[in-house]
Amino acid sequence: MAESAVSAYPTLVRKLFAEFLGTAFLLAIVVGSGIMGERLAGGNDAIALLGNTVATGVGLMVLILIFGPISGAHFNPAVTLSFAMQRALSWKEAAYYVAIQVAGAFFGVAAAHVMFGEPVFFASETMRTGTGQWVGEFVATFGLIATIIGCLKTRPDVVPFAVGLFITAGYWFTSSTSFANPAVTLGRMMTNTFSGIYPMHAPAFILVQLCGAVVVTLTFGWLFAVPRRG
Repeated sequence: MAESAVSAYPTLVRKLFAEFLGTAFLLAIVVGSGIMGERLAGGNDAIALLGNTVATGVGLMVLILIFGPISGAHFNPAVTLSFAMQRALSWKEAAYYVAIQVAGAFFGVAAAHVMFGEPVFFASETMRTGTGQWVGEFVATFGLIATIIGCLKTRPDVVPFAVGLFITAGYWFTSSTSFANPAVTLGRMMTNTFSGIYPMHAPAFILVQLCGAVVVTLTFGWLFAVPRRG
């Protein structure tokens, strides 16, 4: 028993470090591309959003390809919750994942700010609230996890590309621009730039994201259930 615990320890550490790095890079991409897009767009929010979208979608594909074989490349407490519900991850390991994802998110925001000469942290003043935005976050999270579960069941090799493409689409077809990630939401509270969210509005986003994760996991558990014989 002791030998098993010791041999498992480095594996868990590598997984957690992969989740930290991946989430940090994701937030650096989201926030950094938002800052760059806004500076270059000359006040055209559509162009700024397009730049933010493309960078996030393709960056996420790459991050999943890099870290997927190590940790599963969750980078997202809602995804981790879904995996724990499916018993693909223990609840204890899931708690470690969530903690390190949140830490990585704040690190990534700080890195983006330093790169662009902004204060390390400064609270966002961007208002994102209301029924439309909350429904948008529910739909975005449901769609993201549906993409992951569905592709893992049918075409595991395409998961990185499918996830990146869904997030790219989600930026444009959801009213909230598809945060779909509690760690990302927490990180984006601390950037008063293009991608930010007012801190008082973040809890509602996180709540509907977690609700979306639970509902989609139960739904797809039923959809992919193996019929009983006899």
